[in-house]
Amino acid sequence: MTYRFKEITDTVKSIFKNNKGSHDWDHTERVLNMALKIAVLENADIDVVRYAAVLHDICRYEEDISKGLIHHEEKGAEVAKRILTENGIDDAVIEKACSCIRTHRFRRGNKPVSIEAKVLFDADKLDGIGAIGIGRAFVFAGENGARVHDPYVDIDNTESYTKEDTAYREYLVKLSKIKDRVLTDTAKSIAEERHSFMVMFFKKLNDECKGDS
Repeated sequence: MTYRFKEITDTVKSIFKNNKGSHDWDHTERVLNMALKIAVLENADIDVVRYAAVLHDICRYEEDISKGLIHHEEKGAEVAKRILTENGIDDAVIEKACSCIRTHRFRRGNKPVSIEAKVLFDADKLDGIGAIGIGRAFVFAGENGARVHDPYVDIDNTESYTKEDTAYREYLVKLSKIKDRVLTDTAKSIAEERHSFMVMFFKKLNDECKGDS
């Protein structure tokens, strides 16, 4: 068992009490479980992965209420370092775990390099696709007041955090590309199956909304 993991987990849970459903403790727990599975198969450092996974979204709430102005991966790495330090975690482990957190979302150019960082990145991305990914996409759309569905959505003329930011738009903009972005062999295999399910689901949804099914 990773040193003081329960205490750190309790801290995260207390912070997450205000988080929205799309990025709540349930999401973190799923990412943690998947990360540990991948870590074993990819020979990653279990301790680093466990700390990084449980803390990876520690500042997600700040990003949500700022509507994206705050970058949770960057601020989260800072907060995670403080929490890990307060719990007496070894400095080398802290540095590795915080690097994983900083690069688990490389939209701003911070790409995962270590195997532990790749494991966290993949585990987080896998929770965004497949059946659970679809569910989370609809929850996220509802959190932002989006409509249920628009089979004709134009992604080039719609914006995030608006009424048109539907689950289907999220799929077209981001989720459909995830299978080609995961990094480990373990995650690539899982992603293929989850991607196929999403393709089937949104085709059926579009057909029903158009009266074709």
